[in-house]
Amino acid sequence: MALTHNLGFPRIGTRRELKFALEDYWKPKTTADDLLNTAKHLRQQNWQTQADLDYAPVGDFSLYDHVLDMSFTLGHLPERVQGLKGSELDHYFRVARGRSPADCGCGIAAGEMTKWFDTNYHYIVPEVSEDTAFSLNNQRLLDQIAEARSAGVSPKPVIIGPVTYLWLCKAREGDDRLQLLERLLPVYGQLLDQLADLGVDWVQVDEPVLVTELDADWKAALETAYHALKGSRSKLLLTTYFGTLAENLQQACNLPVAGLHIDAVRGKQDVQAVVDWLPPHKVLSLGVIDGRNIWKTDLNGLLEWLTPVHDKLGDRLWLAPSCSLIHVPVDLALESDLDPEIRSWLAFATQKLDELRVLKSALNEGTDAVAGPLADNARAIASRRASGRVNNPDIRQQVQAITPELGQRKSPYSIRANKQAQHLKLPRYPTTTIGSFPQTTDIRKSRLAYRKQEISREHYVTTMKTEIERAIREQEKLGLDVLVHGEAERNDMVEYFGEQLEGYIFTRFGWVQSYGSRCVKPPILYGDIHRPGPMTVEWIAYARSLTDKPLKGMLTGPVTILNWSFVRDDQPRRDTAFQLALAIRQEVLDLEAAGVNIIQIDEAALREGLPLRRSQWQDYLDWAIDAFRITANGVKDTTQIHTHMCYSEFNDIIEDIARMDADVITIETSRSAMELLDVFEAFRYPNEIGPGVYDIHSPNIPSRDQIVSLMSKAAERVPAERLWVNPDCGLKTRQWEEVIPALENMVAAARELREAAG
Repeated sequence: MALTHNLGFPRIGTRRELKFALEDYWKPKTTADDLLNTAKHLRQQNWQTQADLDYAPVGDFSLYDHVLDMSFTLGHLPERVQGLKGSELDHYFRVARGRSPADCGCGIAAGEMTKWFDTNYHYIVPEVSEDTAFSLNNQRLLDQIAEARSAGVSPKPVIIGPVTYLWLCKAREGDDRLQLLERLLPVYGQLLDQLADLGVDWVQVDEPVLVTELDADWKAALETAYHALKGSRSKLLLTTYFGTLAENLQQACNLPVAGLHIDAVRGKQDVQAVVDWLPPHKVLSLGVIDGRNIWKTDLNGLLEWLTPVHDKLGDRLWLAPSCSLIHVPVDLALESDLDPEIRSWLAFATQKLDELRVLKSALNEGTDAVAGPLADNARAIASRRASGRVNNPDIRQQVQAITPELGQRKSPYSIRANKQAQHLKLPRYPTTTIGSFPQTTDIRKSRLAYRKQEISREHYVTTMKTEIERAIREQEKLGLDVLVHGEAERNDMVEYFGEQLEGYIFTRFGWVQSYGSRCVKPPILYGDIHRPGPMTVEWIAYARSLTDKPLKGMLTGPVTILNWSFVRDDQPRRDTAFQLALAIRQEVLDLEAAGVNIIQIDEAALREGLPLRRSQWQDYLDWAIDAFRITANGVKDTTQIHTHMCYSEFNDIIEDIARMDADVITIETSRSAMELLDVFEAFRYPNEIGPGVYDIHSPNIPSRDQIVSLMSKAAERVPAERLWVNPDCGLKTRQWEEVIPALENMVAAARELREAAG
């Protein structure tokens, strides 16, 4: 009998209850008990949804980030937090965001944040040094196990495995992470002993590091770790996801654990080899439902492939999603307004569990037991394949007609830079922002009222223009050198563009957690893409008419739109990226024609699209950078092209970043104290760069001295005449009362730097 389980469920709630509970607590409008009660209620709802699984995950719920939770479970806190007054919850949010409600406006440096493998989820990076120590702090997990049992589910605790945990860590000096394994393993042993004492049958131990290319030391660490833990009285399910095991397959099969989970969507080619290699006493969990995308599974086709595997493995076969479902929205049932045809093609987290139930019944009881659901699924799959709304021959022909010349600027950077300097007349250390300004309650209410047709377009336009003018006047008062229009009209940097492109559809409640209380609503890219008309020109041209200062037009790049959407799984991502590139290129040219001669094309998500295996990087980078260049390079030499990348380590692809040939690149560096710029000691980045000096994901306000210090570090690596001063990212999630003093300090710091430079 095949069993079913889940690797993780969305934490945010069907209507983002966790987001609002967190933000109310941080203000603070509510108490810690209020927040914890909301969290407990959400866990109960999640377990009810998963009640008929053979095993439900426990410990996958987090108030902010599951990696940060693991750090606290291991007693691993940054030194700057240790010894501070307050509760454990205070310490937790100090690491997460630099401040807790108990801190009265004062704060500390928040933990560095980066992307979780190749997803758009951000985790708090654990910090280690040669002095790092660990101690078990497991009450959170023990309490949740008791809650789960009270809810009537069979709990399967979820923990990050010791090797992946160290792999996620960052050593401040050198790289001594693996030297800490000897100290870490006894704590994991204690943890597993406590779980066994509670009668826990299975423990899910996540080791996604196994889908990456590991050197001999990391492979040896896996052997050391699991031989040290093989005495656990609870059975260990070694869990991998996000890709293929490839050369790590044999090791994964032979590690001394009771079961192995593999991603049978992205790593389907591994399945037969794992079936052959896996020792006969081990369970094999196959992640057959895509946990990263929202399309229905072809259940009939999957059963045809899966039945021989079930015949061979019998009750050793478990079925699950490919990875945790935190990467998809909670429940499609809420989307009553969605186009019925396209809705029939979709499955969110709740529906993916329904698909698991159908598969289990079909395998264990025969397909007649679920004939109705299988017939409904077959109709939906056939409808999508045959739909004329998906494929547009004209768009495909335009992609085929792309030539290398489309991605070339008219002159090399050295010539363009001189022309732009004469045209723009900017000072040394020019100041700017990344694009957005605070999305106030009034802005959000007006946008919602317009969407509901409660106000006219004229009323809406007048309101947005008032907000744009406010942003311009505030920037003029601050003394910024290059202004932006503030993006008042935009709900999200991807959704806004998708709403104006053919080939996209949108949900009302399709929220996905990005980090902490930050949720995004990825648009669904279901068909060939084209742009019916201008998308931003009206707003940006209006802003330009309000000021004599240089104004920067703001666009989202094709690769970021691609990586932050739920994309088609019926054609190569490269083809979709080029369709997007052609559409955004038209917008770039229209902005230039409207007199906007600085244009920022954000590629914040360029790096997260990298395959997890370095050997596959170049193919992705080639088409991703080609897509950006197609978008950007139709303009005159005097038009300055900017791009922006946030919360992505990219030192190892810096030569490819340079190949983008943007005139100015802005990057996140404040949380890493400019460490991202270390690469420029060995690589002379040829163009201009703006290292972020204001961490906009924290409520802390940087001082002038802090900004001067960061920029001085940057000037040691990049010539001062090629440096810009800017925040890490857009300011839409902050409040004006935070933004104004922070930008005042940023402008003052730039003036001090200019004076020091003569």
